[in-house]
Amino acid sequence: MTEKIWLGAIFLKDEGGYEIVLKSLEHYRKRLRTIAQSPELKDSAAMFASVLNQQAMKTVPKIDEVVEKIKNSINDIQAVRSLSDEIPFFEKALMCYESDIDKAQNTGHEYFVNLVGDLAVAKNDVEIIKTALKKIKEFSE
Repeated sequence: MTEKIWLGAIFLKDEGGYEIVLKSLEHYRKRLRTIAQSPELKDSAAMFASVLNQQAMKTVPKIDEVVEKIKNSINDIQAVRSLSDEIPFFEKALMCYESDIDKAQNTGHEYFVNLVGDLAVAKNDVEIIKTALKKIKEFSE
């Protein structure tokens, strides 16, 4: 029986997918570091907010670790393939960025607008995010 090959590695390395993944991870880090100011969190119970904030601070070092892994492996397809364990984390970061872009566009809430930054650039990222979410999950048959 042959082992499945992660085709998402090709997307990351050769198709420039690492750029949107790194951008999404950076956004995810920023989101977690500012989670206490999130309008969604401000509307929740104080105890829930505290737990969520603690979890966010535990996740930030993981983001830094994954960013380093990407930067250190991007020139070697075999090393990039070792990142397949991080697919769920990549998805989480990409979906967070996509969701916040949507909230910035649809609510215009200052928190999301500031978090996303240049909304025109972010709008262009939405299609790239959708492609990335599809391609990073691809494995050979």
